[in-house]
Amino acid sequence: MKNKKIYIAGHTGMVGSAILRKLTDSDFTNIIYKDICELDLTCQSEVGKYFETEKPELVIVAAAKVGGILANNTYRAQFIYENLMIEANIIHAAFKNNTEKLIFLGSSCIYPKLAKQPLKEEYLLTDLLEYTNEPYAIAKIAGIKLCENYYKQYGCNYLSVMPTNLFGPYDNFDLTSSHVLPALIRKFHDGKVNNKSSVEIWGTGSPMREFLFVEDLAEAILFTLQNINSKDLYENGISHINIGTGEDISIKDLALLIKEIIGYTGEVIFDETKPDGTPRKLLDVSRINNLGWRYKTSLEEGIKLTYNWFLNNIEKIYEKK
Repeated sequence: MKNKKIYIAGHTGMVGSAILRKLTDSDFTNIIYKDICELDLTCQSEVGKYFETEKPELVIVAAAKVGGILANNTYRAQFIYENLMIEANIIHAAFKNNTEKLIFLGSSCIYPKLAKQPLKEEYLLTDLLEYTNEPYAIAKIAGIKLCENYYKQYGCNYLSVMPTNLFGPYDNFDLTSSHVLPALIRKFHDGKVNNKSSVEIWGTGSPMREFLFVEDLAEAILFTLQNINSKDLYENGISHINIGTGEDISIKDLALLIKEIIGYTGEVIFDETKPDGTPRKLLDVSRINNLGWRYKTSLEEGIKLTYNWFLNNIEKIYEKK
């Protein structure tokens, strides 16, 4: 497998770059990718031509239009359109060019807002989604169903994995579009260096969230690539497999942990006029655990590693204002 040509879509992002590093460190010798300026993944003809030329044998779809609650709720049309185009173009091009195996990365937001916790794979499409990220979730569900039905109609070894909330090096720290954990790192860092008396956080602080260090996800993708196939899911009545820690924390406690790690001494204020989003999103990860994969990096250790990366790249981060 290590000599097969493998294409990583989205290799410059937090997730894709972690997967690229993991595969390179694991002696995969034939990895291909294209920068977004060179290949528009929303354009079917460009993606089709690239696959016809390169004929990748293995494909990992880590490319996506992503963001936090503000971005999801503001750019609703962009989030559903761009994600639908990216996944449909790649999955269909893989089929037309006889790709042996494809792994599609989704998101835990695919599950109903008020689903029973922890979230089992079987809970997909059993109730209403959270409104603020509904377009993104619908796009990701479509990607899951593309993989499932390309298997059912054509026998393609295409499968979907659903990571929990991810964080780590190369995360997005822009306060207008970032997820909660990197946003908190930036807010508390800014509060510290600017001697602010308080830092404001959206919502009540009561929602519970699960977080996985992105390097652990990369290990899970390699594990899936080497050990899990489509029939292992679809022949057992599930359409995807969860990847996470199986542990969660309240946004309030997360904020206090990040505050302590960064060394901010001011007050934390929760703006209860802002939306909380889904009350709780904890994945049931028993399936992938039983198959042999478990996470390694604790939340505290992962935040420390991420903050160190933030400090080492702070000039580039603040250039993106």
